[in-house]
Amino acid sequence: MNDRPGSETLNRWNNLPFEVAEKEILPCCGSKVWARGVTGRRPLSSESELLAASDEIWNRLGESDWTEAFRSHPRIGESTAADSATIRSTKWSAQEQQGVAAADGDVKIALAEANRKYERRFERIFIVCATGKTAPEILQIIQRRMQNDKNTELREAAEQQRQITHLRLRKWLWP
Repeated sequence: MNDRPGSETLNRWNNLPFEVAEKEILPCCGSKVWARGVTGRRPLSSESELLAASDEIWNRLGESDWTEAFRSHPRIGESTAADSATIRSTKWSAQEQQGVAAADGDVKIALAEANRKYERRFERIFIVCATGKTAPEILQIIQRRMQNDKNTELREAAEQQRQITHLRLRKWLWP
């Protein structure tokens, strides 16, 4: 991993009061327990330490914490998320879904229908690390994942969220 020490953001965050630091990092993931856990690991001296702490905490969380993080995202192809989403996470979601925003109408309609089917089957929104993916690619992914059993799909969604969190932590560290 290419480790980049000395982020001004990380240095400043390390010295914030706990509650302020927790609130600041929350948009990177969306789970309050995750944000509390990462904040409790301070001081962190580098990107790699932050990502390692993030992964360790994320992997110990339970389904309700993962679901809380999932709810902080808009549906693929939409621009608004639950009330728990912050302005920062909403902006990041729009950047991450650029490939979907550029899709033609038929693909957008197919994605909307696939989202509805996924939600009926798994009782949560579809989570995918959309950065760099086109709408047709995401449509293929959701169709493949519809074949998963509930436990397998929960684990796959959690892994996608972990990847999204890494991207967002890097955006946060290096604005």
